[in-house]
Amino acid sequence: MLLVIDCGNTNVVFAVYDNDVLRGQWRAATKTERTSDEFGIWLMELLERDGLEPARITAAIVASVVPARNFDLARMCEKYFKCKARFIGEPDLDLGTQVRLDNPKEAGADRVINAIAAHASYGGPLIIIDFGTATTFDVVDATGAYCGGCIAPGINLSMEALHMATAQLPRLPVVNPGKAPVVGTTTVAAMSSGVFWGYIGLIEGLVARIRAEREAIEKRKMTVIGTGGLAPLFAEATSVIEHIDHDLTLRGLLQVHKRNTKYLN
Repeated sequence: MLLVIDCGNTNVVFAVYDNDVLRGQWRAATKTERTSDEFGIWLMELLERDGLEPARITAAIVASVVPARNFDLARMCEKYFKCKARFIGEPDLDLGTQVRLDNPKEAGADRVINAIAAHASYGGPLIIIDFGTATTFDVVDATGAYCGGCIAPGINLSMEALHMATAQLPRLPVVNPGKAPVVGTTTVAAMSSGVFWGYIGLIEGLVARIRAEREAIEKRKMTVIGTGGLAPLFAEATSVIEHIDHDLTLRGLLQVHKRNTKYLN
C-alpha cells in the first residue's frame, strides 16, 4: 500500500491507497512543534482502528508547502513504515508534465500536483480554484502543462485579519448569507455580506479575466474546478465553478508515484 501526505499551511492530510483504491484519509493540524514520533504514533493508531495493517505500507510520497515539516515527515516514514518518502520537487522525480514558470522551482508542490490530477480527470484547459489558507487560481493548458496562476488571501485569513486589526469587529465563521440583503444593517451582517460576496466577486472577476486572457491562446473554453474544504460553500453561490473535487492532491500524488515506481500491495 502507498502512504500519501499532503502537508499544507493549516493541515496535513494522510491517506492510504491500495492500488487505485483510497482506503483511508486522516487530517492533523500543521504544528511546527509536532515530532515524527507524535505523527507516527497517531497515524499508526488510526490505521489499526480502521482495520489497515501498517506493515503493508511499502512506499510514501509527500507534497509539502511547509519545509519545516519535511524532516519529521520523512523521519516518520522511515521509523514507522520502513520506507523512504519521495518529495515533490526532488530533481529526479518525473512529474509527467511541464511547469511553465519563469522559475519552475517556485511552483507550490500542491498546485502542480492538483494540475496533474485535474488534467487526468477533466482534460484541459482548466482553471483550478483551491480554497485553502490562500485561495489560488491555477491554469492548466490543453496539454496538461502548469502555466501559473493567481494567489489571494484565503477567506478565513481575511476574516481573521478583520478581527485582529480592528477594535470592534468580532471573529466570525464563514457562511453564505443566502437571501439576506447585501447591505447589512448590523455589524455581523455587514461583515458576513462583505467577506462572502466580496469573495464571490473575486472568484467571478478573476475567472473572467483568466478566461479572457487564456482562451484566446487555447482556442477552447476553460473548465473551472473547485477544491478545498470551502469549495462547496462558494460553488452554491456562483455558476462559474463547474466541478467540485476534494481529492485532487491525493490522486495527483498517487499518479506521480505510479509514474516513478511500482509498489507492492
